[in-house]
Amino acid sequence: MKLVLIGIQGSGKSTQGNMLSKQFNIPYLSTGHIFRQLAKEKTQLGRYIKETMNAGLLIPDEKTIEIVNSYLKREEYKKGYILDGFPRTITQAKEFSNNVDKVIYLEIPDKEAIYRLVYRASENVRQDETIPAIKKRIESFKKFTIPVLNYYRSEKKLIEIEGTQTIELVNQEILKSLGKQLIKNKVENWKLNNKKLIAIVGLPGVGKTDATKFFQNKGLPTISFGEAINEYIEKKHLQHVEENHKMVRLELRKKYGMEALAVINEKKIRNVLKESMVVIIDGLRSWEEYIYLKKSLPEVKIYIVAIYADKRLRWERSISRTHRNKLYGEERDLDELIGINMAPTIAYADHLLKNNFSIEDFHDKLDEVYRTIYYLE
Repeated sequence: MKLVLIGIQGSGKSTQGNMLSKQFNIPYLSTGHIFRQLAKEKTQLGRYIKETMNAGLLIPDEKTIEIVNSYLKREEYKKGYILDGFPRTITQAKEFSNNVDKVIYLEIPDKEAIYRLVYRASENVRQDETIPAIKKRIESFKKFTIPVLNYYRSEKKLIEIEGTQTIELVNQEILKSLGKQLIKNKVENWKLNNKKLIAIVGLPGVGKTDATKFFQNKGLPTISFGEAINEYIEKKHLQHVEENHKMVRLELRKKYGMEALAVINEKKIRNVLKESMVVIIDGLRSWEEYIYLKKSLPEVKIYIVAIYADKRLRWERSISRTHRNKLYGEERDLDELIGINMAPTIAYADHLLKNNFSIEDFHDKLDEVYRTIYYLE
């Protein structure tokens, strides 16, 4: 496993780096330590690094990459490593030849970092830990390293951790985000203790289908509540228009109640849960469906993920669909919210995502929800 730790000075990188090194049995490599060791050497390179660091400046990209690459060629780093303090610039990130698995960003406020560095108990006071030097390093971090975070975020490799928590909690979150857990001081693959349902809700055109595909790409099985209605419509050779869909829904609810689609799909849900710890429900609508599932599956944790998009944008998306492109408009929205009683499920959602922008932005939000539900909740 090849990990990179990123964070402003005082965020706890060295603490977590050393802990992870012991837990994964791979070496911890701090570029800051490397540079400080080189700065002690009475060589031209040593004097240059010392003067640059004392001024609170970054070592140039070309020289930094050369130094880090030379260290990573050593035998002890062939099976993996935990790298602290590199890459710090977008150039370093793009030109770094090693295949990094995950980049862990320990995020803390500037004031917290300054407090930790100024008031922490230490007999060895570093010359670059005066308040002016610290502030300069923080400014430098924001200028050069924030683009690095964006780069790894786009590469789907970034893990963002709230660094103000206790050392133990930060470590637990890192492990969970890597799909690991600590059992009796031994790192093991993460195992879910509770089966979970993730119910995707939202008005037509918000992006429920895209969200479902995203979770399917994560390997999670999906059950579509609306499939029963679609099958009935097509079996009767009817058109996919609001009038026919409403007729079928009314027939089913007359027979089973407002929780009809949950009743019809309950057996399918139970069967899928036998093989999977997490199941996605596409198209849960009424509050009664949610309550029915809670009562019939008390051992399963249910999370509602509501998706929102501006009205005009939703309607434009619905019109552009090749299938069911006539199912949109104010009448349809009101029927979903009031007639079908979807409004409470949206209002009561555990996670609310806004899908007004790019598909990449939407997937980033879904990925955060996925990690939160799968590993943390």
